[in-house]
Amino acid sequence: MSSAAGAAAAAAIANAIKASGAIVKMEPDQFTKIIHRGEKPLVVAARGGWMNRKYKYLGGYKGLTFYTESNQPVQLSGKVDIVSAKKIWIPG
Repeated sequence: MSSAAGAAAAAAIANAIKASGAIVKMEPDQFTKIIHRGEKPLVVAARGGWMNRKYKYLGGYKGLTFYTESNQPVQLSGKVDIVSAKKIWIPG
């Protein structure tokens, strides 16, 4: 990759992060604890990857966005609204 292409890729990632805000990546058990703190939690779920088909989850709490991925489905309580997505992409 040329230095110009590398700089362009870094700029694209920086712009994606600015657009999406801070995303906190955490382990599945910690993600579940944070999400269940909310009164009406909403989680976006997708199964992604071509060779490594992990379960990916994105949710918010107190203005922050939390993300996790797991080889197995994460157990969420019935109070969580789950939105199925085709793909979840996290910059970086």
